[in-house]
Amino acid sequence: MNPDNTDASTEPLLAYFDRLIPLDEEEKELVRAKFHPRLFRKRQYVLQEGDLCTQFYFVARGCLRLFKIDEKGNTHILQFAAENYWINDLGSFHSVKPSVLNIDALEDTVVMQISRDDLISLYIQAPKFDRIFRVLLENSFVRLQERLLQNISSTAEDRYQSFLEIYPHLINRLSQVQIAAYIGITPEFLSRLRNRRTKAPKTPKS
Repeated sequence: MNPDNTDASTEPLLAYFDRLIPLDEEEKELVRAKFHPRLFRKRQYVLQEGDLCTQFYFVARGCLRLFKIDEKGNTHILQFAAENYWINDLGSFHSVKPSVLNIDALEDTVVMQISRDDLISLYIQAPKFDRIFRVLLENSFVRLQERLLQNISSTAEDRYQSFLEIYPHLINRLSQVQIAAYIGITPEFLSRLRNRRTKAPKTPKS
């Protein structure tokens, strides 16, 4: 897909929904009517701290990150969202309050976005989407719990292994700085960690 051709981004979203629960033609038309394509250029903000998160984003092409900058200026990445992933600040979106998080584009990124009002309207017009988004939110909550537990009790190596399992498609698309900010370590420590893993003897297969 050409990044400038945002009209082409509806089909990945329809295909995504079809994999969860097949849509009829009327439901597909609702998706086309209520989701709108938007292009974010690399390094462009999608959401800034203090603003309201008014949209739910489905990534059709590219990569976004959800992050927080602490009082010392350190960046903490909560989530990456590449193709077929969803992203927003759920607290701001559902509670209609200023966001405490940021979202920006790590690559030129095409999203399909839906507003809070349009999403509620979609639930009413086609209850199937109420079930779909409930599953999405439940899965998001489970992932958040897992990340909290990891940060409390896991080693840096365990968190790196978890990153590799969750985002194998992003290993060669993200910088060492971005990966380190997600794991919660310095880029230098990540480099040493990778070197240790590279040099570690392989366990022979039985």
